[in-house]
Amino acid sequence: MVIKSLNLETVCGITSGLPDNPYPEIAFAGKSNVGKSSLINALMNRKSYARISATPGKTQTINFYNINEELYLVDLPGYGYAKVSEKEKLQWGKMIERYLRNSKQLQTLFLLIDIRHAPSANDRTMYEWIVENGYRPVIIATKLDKIKRSQKDKQLKLIREGLSVLPGTVIIPFSSVSKQGREEIWELVETTVLQRRSF
Repeated sequence: MVIKSLNLETVCGITSGLPDNPYPEIAFAGKSNVGKSSLINALMNRKSYARISATPGKTQTINFYNINEELYLVDLPGYGYAKVSEKEKLQWGKMIERYLRNSKQLQTLFLLIDIRHAPSANDRTMYEWIVENGYRPVIIATKLDKIKRSQKDKQLKLIREGLSVLPGTVIIPFSSVSKQGREEIWELVETTVLQRRSF
């Protein structure tokens, strides 16, 4: 994917209505501090377009990035961060739920899991909830550069078994440092979304 134009077009807060977008949406969900902003920046070939913070839980809105007037990358609020109030957690959860249930253009949903660890209870809950709502998420195993190459297969198996993924689920190892996995993600997006629009 060659990025010709890029625009943070819409930012939705807790009380905002969802935009009636004209193009397919590709959404990214994941635990706070899993590397979601770094992934989105890597996909967009930008260093800091999506806000990266050392403080987890900074993404408190749903951000819609218009790519080439062809599709949207949608950055959902991070979940599972312990240092926010239960009220805030509930509000963020409702935002994600409202988006997944009401978006008319959502085509593909990526769920990010830190490859260094077994999926958390929050990860499992999110995966199960996504599946129950009729989506088959693609798993992105982030922070690949933080483990040894020899550990990769073992950690991917840990994610697969920890989430009890559906047969045939795609898991893409990704590093925001080396950009490994970037082309594979774009390839999947282009074949499942952009080509579908041509029919």
